[in-house]
Order: sequence, then structure tokens, then C-alpha cells
Amino acid sequence: MPDPLDPPPAWPGADGAPLSCREKLKVLAENHREAAQVLRDAFEDAVLMGVDEAAMRRILTELVARLPSPRRPG
Repeated sequence: MPDPLDPPPAWPGADGAPLSCREKLKVLAENHREAAQVLRDAFEDAVLMGVDEAAMRRILTELVARLPSPRRPG
């Protein structure tokens, strides 16, 4: 059974078609692994320090939702 934090099997492009460039896929997988580890550590630390688990999940979800798009002007 795959780890739930493994990168997705495909990365959809803006046109909906999966990306196929090996270098892009390599960078995306590496970024995903790094982000997953940082989020896992932050989540575990918060819960172990007494933060409500559901609240921490919401906080992390909101953090991602608020990330600015690099394609839109600031």
C-alpha cells in the first residue's frame, strides 16, 4: 500500500493533460516529498503540543489555499 504522502501518479498540466517531461516530474516529486515532510513535522509538533488535530488540519489547508499564484500579479 502506498504512503498517503507519496506524490500523485500524474501531474495535470494547465490543459488537463499529464506532464511528461522527466526533469519536471523529478522536480515536482522532490518538491512534494519535501513539502510533505515539512507539513507532517509541523502537524505532529502542533498536535503533540496540544493543538486540536482538526483545527491544525484546517490551518494547514488554509495556508495552502492562501498561497499566491506565481502567474497572477501580486
